[in-house]
Amino acid sequence: MKITLTTFVTLDGVMQAPGGREEDTSGGFEQGGWLVPFADEGMGRFVDAVFGRVDAFLLGRRTYEIFAGYWPKVTDENDPVASRLNNLPKYVVSTTLDKADWNNSTVISGNVVQEVSRLKEQPGRELQIHGSGKLAKTLMRHDLIDEYNLLVYPVVLGAGQRLFEEGGLPTSFELTGSSTTEAGTAIHTYRPVGRPEYRTFGLDQ
Repeated sequence: MKITLTTFVTLDGVMQAPGGREEDTSGGFEQGGWLVPFADEGMGRFVDAVFGRVDAFLLGRRTYEIFAGYWPKVTDENDPVASRLNNLPKYVVSTTLDKADWNNSTVISGNVVQEVSRLKEQPGRELQIHGSGKLAKTLMRHDLIDEYNLLVYPVVLGAGQRLFEEGGLPTSFELTGSSTTEAGTAIHTYRPVGRPEYRTFGLDQ
């Protein structure tokens, strides 16, 4: 399976608590819910298309708990997001959870890189990560994410957890898709292609 990451970020790279004020207040973050004013049909179409390609989910503990507290209450089988989240396999990376009660959930508590590499070898289309910043950063350090869907919203917060932080693995990407929604959200799909190249104008041309 191909591992894909879909995440919502601000112009200054913040990914924390996009969907609600109380979604994730860790670190004293008080600006949760910053995505909601920009939610529109274009965003919905893209997200529906992403969920149409999924065969399993890979989630960090915090994202899993946020999802598990909401999506089981959405019982419409025609909902493209809820129907897949509630029924497809979910792998939860956690060192604190003993079990995961949400339907079809399995806890991964051992060697994350080894276990995720094993999951990648399974047949299927996409093993999708949504949010799950800490998990994503771990996998990025080991080149385990095959595709990034970044929905960039026209807002700057100045604080909060960021997807790309100092100390990350230097990586070059190829842009494979791009669009803009009615509310001004820029949607970019990237594929990692290796390490960056470094040149100097006027000397390497």
